[in-house]
Amino acid sequence: MLKLESATIRNGSFTLTADLTVPDSTTIAVIGPSGAGKSTLIEGIAGFLPVTQGRITWDGTDITGHPPGSRPVAMLFQEDNLFPHLTLAQNVGLGLSPNLRLSQGDKTRVTAALERVGLAGMDTRKPGELSGGQRSRAALARVMLQDKPLLLLDEPFAALGPALRMEMLDLLAEIAGETGATLLMISHAPEDARRITTQAILVANGTAHALQPTADLLDDPPPVLRDYLGS
Repeated sequence: MLKLESATIRNGSFTLTADLTVPDSTTIAVIGPSGAGKSTLIEGIAGFLPVTQGRITWDGTDITGHPPGSRPVAMLFQEDNLFPHLTLAQNVGLGLSPNLRLSQGDKTRVTAALERVGLAGMDTRKPGELSGGQRSRAALARVMLQDKPLLLLDEPFAALGPALRMEMLDLLAEIAGETGATLLMISHAPEDARRITTQAILVANGTAHALQPTADLLDDPPPVLRDYLGS
């Protein structure tokens, strides 16, 4: 279980406050106007931004001061962050070992992850040879191999066309369901949030609010969200 207890996250001169609890194996949309602090929230959870007050705990353990690499977190960014000089298998293998010293068992896991995301037989290709959707699949495979219980997404599929984006969202939901991971996904598209999340965190006016059902929030949004969505 993830808890943010009276936490203040600082991002330059901007601060975001959060006091909320995220149950295990929950799929959550992080929703709010542009510039409200959605990325600040998940980057604070991931350890990329400092918590200046309060604390963040995971299963009762205080992780507020832990560096990103020692947190129970894997993160997908808007960019796929693949290295152009490495093969697809090497890029995905970074999820197991930053120095790519992989055992035969590790290599088997990389092959299986590529197969799981629909990239079987593409091990030796470079990112420049792949489509946008294939690069997104490779980034997802790398995250899978990190085997973390908390998956954070900063709109990794925003650049994809509608049909491919829906396909990637469905694949993500399947993988989260199989692994039992808790998923927090920043979303500017209500249809994406409705598609794969059950709960939502509204981020507005410098505050990340407590969880509520995604459908309830989107069916009857508060004025600050209604103005943003245009509904």
